[in-house]
Amino acid sequence: MLRELVARYESLCAAAQECAIAPDLQRRLDDVTYTLCVTTGTRKLEHALAAARARLAATAAG
Repeated sequence: MLRELVARYESLCAAAQECAIAPDLQRRLDDVTYTLCVTTGTRKLEHALAAARARLAATAAG
């Protein structure tokens, strides 16, 4: 689930950089950001991404 959330966030960010952010795109970006924060137990996107990536790396290594 974390891998999918991180991938979705990165994909939406890439789409947001290519054009003006449409309301639907902004809503989806907000939704995935919220879900990442809840899933990782954090309150800031940067912390959520770091925690998700650390968990994914630990899973891959273990």
